[in-house]
Amino acid sequence: MDFATLWKVTLSLLEGFGVTLEIFALTLLFALPLGLVIAFGSMSRFSPVKYASKFLVWVIRGTPLMLQVIVIFYGPGLLASWAEGLDSTNAIIGWLASLEGFDRFPAVIISFVINYACYFSEIYRGGIESIPKGQYEAGQVLGMTKSQTFFKVVLLQVIKRIIPPMSNEIITLVKDTSLARVISVYEIIWAGQAFIKSDGLLWPLFYTGLFYLLFNGLLTVVFGRIEKKLDYFKG
Repeated sequence: MDFATLWKVTLSLLEGFGVTLEIFALTLLFALPLGLVIAFGSMSRFSPVKYASKFLVWVIRGTPLMLQVIVIFYGPGLLASWAEGLDSTNAIIGWLASLEGFDRFPAVIISFVINYACYFSEIYRGGIESIPKGQYEAGQVLGMTKSQTFFKVVLLQVIKRIIPPMSNEIITLVKDTSLARVISVYEIIWAGQAFIKSDGLLWPLFYTGLFYLLFNGLLTVVFGRIEKKLDYFKG
């Protein structure tokens, strides 16, 4: 292996890793707030919202992410093919027939956001429900509203409790981005595997592991420091 080959492979993997980071960042950007919405839905006193949220979480957590990516990408096209053979005068059937499916990258983002939002929702719910009710009651005694009690007393304690499981899910997300290749999205694993076909080189595929290790190592350090910052909640 000469330097020119190493440099060529590294540049190609960096390009693929850029797509990996884009999937990672966009998933977190949308899944973190959506997960909170689903968590509140799961804890809602309004039964239809509560059970709809719980059903969504059950389906998403019970099926593989790879299958979800495939369904999101191919599903609209399959619906369109089915609708074309039906009565197009029906408004709903006409709408289905107009569907052409998602592009590859948006399909990956939608799939990842829904999947991780459901996992995050359970972490949020567990963190919120783990706070003793006495703290809410204490806030009322002090004349605080429910929102003031939540944001000024409860929220930071919830964050402290959810950081470890949340960090595990986020690190898992980094590795799960490799599933984007199932619908031919060019990410780092795809970039590494391409050298097997084009140059007969196997080592670039293993080289991709270094990128994952370095990035996950950085995330581990960041989350470790966040946990230390919140250590004053111990006891």
